[in-house]
Amino acid sequence: MSQTTSFQLTHFDPIIVADIGGTNARFAVITDYDVNTNQFSISYQATFPSAQFQSFEAALHCYLEQLTIDTPKRACLAVAGPIKANQVYLTNLGWHFNSQELKDSMRFDELSVINDFAAFAYAAPYLDPEQNIIIKSGQAEQTANIAVMGPGTGFGAACLVRDAGGCAVMSCEAGHISLASVTDLDQALIDEMRTELKHVSIEDVFSGRGLARLYRTMAKVRGVTPQNLTAAQVSEMADECDICDATLNHFCDWIGSVSGDLALTFGALGGVFIGGGILPRMSDRLLSSRFVERFTEKGLMSQYAGQIPVTLVVQDNIPLIGAAACIHERYQG
Repeated sequence: MSQTTSFQLTHFDPIIVADIGGTNARFAVITDYDVNTNQFSISYQATFPSAQFQSFEAALHCYLEQLTIDTPKRACLAVAGPIKANQVYLTNLGWHFNSQELKDSMRFDELSVINDFAAFAYAAPYLDPEQNIIIKSGQAEQTANIAVMGPGTGFGAACLVRDAGGCAVMSCEAGHISLASVTDLDQALIDEMRTELKHVSIEDVFSGRGLARLYRTMAKVRGVTPQNLTAAQVSEMADECDICDATLNHFCDWIGSVSGDLALTFGALGGVFIGGGILPRMSDRLLSSRFVERFTEKGLMSQYAGQIPVTLVVQDNIPLIGAAACIHERYQG
């Protein structure tokens, strides 16, 4: 278990935070918050393979047994799975727990369980600009809504809603919105996909499996027989395969339109932050694409969209930062 050095500016009640996914269970303790840098101090980090535990409770107990400080009384868990009322499901692991029962059994004063994109939204105001990549410049309004989104295993999105009374996160199912066409090529690709899919959603293109589908569809639209390639293979072969190269270029172009649509939907004048597992690995291609042009092309609302900054988030520990922020925001002031 690693430990970092924290700074003590004022009294801060520590927070147990966790990032629970299908592969790893990551835990840490937030030991301080520096108002001057707007950064949390993340200490006592530990990562365990999720599959070695039969339940989340077992993983949490394993972590707490290794802590060399008193168990904090506040906790927030970011999970890659659905949350319904107090019921939390991690389908890939077969884990299920009740958050109220967990709070009672662990004697926490505070316990929140949020999904991973809600954590991303909570984290957005606390991200370090120097660690991330500006995709589109703009002027963020400091008290306006922030949108987060990104393609990975699926397509996730959420909104940090802010007003004079504070903030809250709005989760959603934006990945299942119907994918809109802007160009003739977009429409040709959607028409081809509709020969296999009744409903072409954002996630059907902007996800790992979606990138592979976009490659196959691009090949058919261009009159070429597609190979059976995974998303990783499409990326790896881009230098030697024209269809792979065109697929990645169009992926970056088209997601500009999608991001702009969601920015308008959420009223995200506070900025858009893009994450997920795919785009951070193709940042150079994204920067050289038509992302900005397509993000901004919104007819009567083009000026509105034009002022919104867009950041590609590549820094570490986003779920842990977001989990900390979820608890911290409730007690500011």
